[in-house]
Amino acid sequence: MAQYTVAVRTLCEFTAKAGDLDLRFTPSPSAQEGIDGHALVAGRRGPGHEVEITLAGDFGPLHVRGRADGYDAARNRLEEVKTHRGRLDRQPDNHRALHWAQAQTYGWLMCQARGLAQIELALVYLDVASQQETVFTQQVSAVDLCHQFEARCGAFLAWAESELAHRSARDEALSALAFPHATFRHGQRALAEAVFKVARAGRCLMAQAPTGIGKTVGTLFPLLKAMPERLDRVFFLTAKTSGRALALDALALLSGRPASTAEAASSPPESALHTLPARIFPLRVLELVARDKACEHPDKACNGESCPLAEGFYDRLGAARHAALSLPDWRRDSVRQLAARHHICPYYLGQELAHWSDVVVGDYNHFFDSAAMLHGLSALHRWRVALLVDEAHNLVERARKMYSAEFDPARLKAIKRGAPAPLKKAFERVQRRWSALAAEHPLDYQVLDAAPDKLLDALQQATTAVFDHLAEHPIDVQPLWLDFCFDALAITRLAESFGEHSLFDLARSTQGAQPGVTLCLRNVVPAPFLTPRLAAAHSTTLFSATLQPRRYHADLLGLPDDTAWIDVDSPFEARQLSVQIARHISTRWQHRSASLAPVVALIARQYAERPGNYLAFFSSFDYLERVAARFAEHHPEVPLWRQARGMSEAAQAQFLAQFRPGGCGIGFAVLGGSFAEGIDLPGERLVGAFIATLGMPQVNAVNEQIRQRIERLCGAGFDYTYLYPGLQKVVQAAGRVIRTTRDQGVVHLLDDRFGRREVRTLLPAWWQMDDGVGGSDAASNLAPMRIG
Repeated sequence: MAQYTVAVRTLCEFTAKAGDLDLRFTPSPSAQEGIDGHALVAGRRGPGHEVEITLAGDFGPLHVRGRADGYDAARNRLEEVKTHRGRLDRQPDNHRALHWAQAQTYGWLMCQARGLAQIELALVYLDVASQQETVFTQQVSAVDLCHQFEARCGAFLAWAESELAHRSARDEALSALAFPHATFRHGQRALAEAVFKVARAGRCLMAQAPTGIGKTVGTLFPLLKAMPERLDRVFFLTAKTSGRALALDALALLSGRPASTAEAASSPPESALHTLPARIFPLRVLELVARDKACEHPDKACNGESCPLAEGFYDRLGAARHAALSLPDWRRDSVRQLAARHHICPYYLGQELAHWSDVVVGDYNHFFDSAAMLHGLSALHRWRVALLVDEAHNLVERARKMYSAEFDPARLKAIKRGAPAPLKKAFERVQRRWSALAAEHPLDYQVLDAAPDKLLDALQQATTAVFDHLAEHPIDVQPLWLDFCFDALAITRLAESFGEHSLFDLARSTQGAQPGVTLCLRNVVPAPFLTPRLAAAHSTTLFSATLQPRRYHADLLGLPDDTAWIDVDSPFEARQLSVQIARHISTRWQHRSASLAPVVALIARQYAERPGNYLAFFSSFDYLERVAARFAEHHPEVPLWRQARGMSEAAQAQFLAQFRPGGCGIGFAVLGGSFAEGIDLPGERLVGAFIATLGMPQVNAVNEQIRQRIERLCGAGFDYTYLYPGLQKVVQAAGRVIRTTRDQGVVHLLDDRFGRREVRTLLPAWWQMDDGVGGSDAASNLAPMRIG
């Protein structure tokens, strides 16, 4: 029988966790604090103290492995080190029981490896704030430890055998998997082959591929084919909900199940499925959902005394986990319904199912964020993971946000009101530190020379005080306190890795009733954070229709030097799209008022020449409203609808529903927003677009500091800060017009700067401009790299 490898931590969590889900013993130390804490404990031990001892043992088909934190041969003592913050007597009993189970498992593996008849086990708890250790010990015989080990393995064995059978069936099915359509679309085969090659070689790939070739299926299919020999898991990571839905539907198509969106419906009618029927296709696909969208009781704390779905969570988890195996997929609704049947939290059920999934579809942050679960699971289980990064041009800005944080003291006054004495004292200390910092830096905007350590220390102490209070008073949950703690934790933890890649700045705002000052730790170059994440994956494919210039992405994302590159030929022809530049219009900020009349006139003229559905994109909501109001005044006969700030998903769907085949009207939207990428309006649903901006970020004090920092670190500060991000938005928005090889449409670029050479070279090569000149002619700077 095949061998099943399981980590000590997974074995113990599966067999020893019981009782309530309880997150009160917080804030937990950050990953870096945990690393530093383990090093501190090891440094206090004698010269003969061993650390990170690799241990393994077998029980039937089970191969159990892990690394014990420390062992002192002279004392015959094995240590399991845990870092914590706050009073240890508030630790939930089931947390302690789990830690003992881990220590006992390592104890048996050590006795077996060293031929020991007995051993002393020690749980070492290090408070990262005080650096004080609390030690609990047990003297245990090897015989007893062996019995405990075998009992845990026995409890896990049936699940392991089920997992082995699943993997065998999965690999057999994937080896026989055929492409789900009769033929590949133009460029789709080249993309699939490149993805397959880098998966086999264990490399990174940047794939620029135009809209309309089926990038989602074209990247998932080769990775599923590579899985039996090369991969343990595939993570499909998206920037937006729409991308997640497309990936799930593509996986349903590959598994022979009906999809829920247009992905399957838009397939050629002659397409035929060659996959196994859904009822027997053994591929576990999990949709990961953000906590705020999955939580059923957002007004309650995550513990059994507050939330009914946390009470007895681990006692009911096993039955829910087993029931999940009979579901055809683990999409959001399926997981929620399963959780409801077993009366447990759907968010944490999803977290558990991530251990047993084959393909996970989720947001970028699930792998790239500082506390990303998928990255942690990959490291724990030593998975060979393939990443698919959808619409990868978004990753630069999203990663910056992941590794940025800000603190606004405006809420301190309200937070202090009514707070108990210990908390009020902690909040007042933060207020004093903040006032001193603001007084030292009186300018409206100022970059700090160094991290504000005194304020950061006060923030850390305040968060500890709040969570200590909540541990004693679990029902006394004040939303303002929690918001304060989350903001404070974010900025203090990121400050641990502060460096040249980030800025600490203070900004004074004159908006609102009262002026305020905000402290921000602003990431500029996310490469130092993303590089180790990319290295942790066996293979990564970043794909998008807009990845040029590739040096920009390589520098800011920290891609490996041997990253491969493919630029897939467009299936579209220049005759399908008329690209016209309005050289008489300037949409620069100082020319906005003067641009209103010519922009409205051009839109009206185009609409009169070819009535139909159009999208008009603008640089801001303010600009959008001014143009839309003027257009409505002068052309009331033309239907129009507008994007609004903070639109709900239902409102966005209603906006898109206006684009009906055969319909007429103009949708006004913001460039870079919900309707500028990731939407599909083929045929007569959209016949043209107007783009009244270059999309470049506003020139202000913050962006100028970013430009200067990038110039120092990477060069090309202006292009990296302004030009490239802006034109990516333009190309994405224009890409809404031509979705199939049968579409015909027009794009108006409403700004004289589109005629400049440095701008034209960044536009798609297949575009034919109104003056007969094509798009990108920078081929010498974009020579493809060899793959494999």
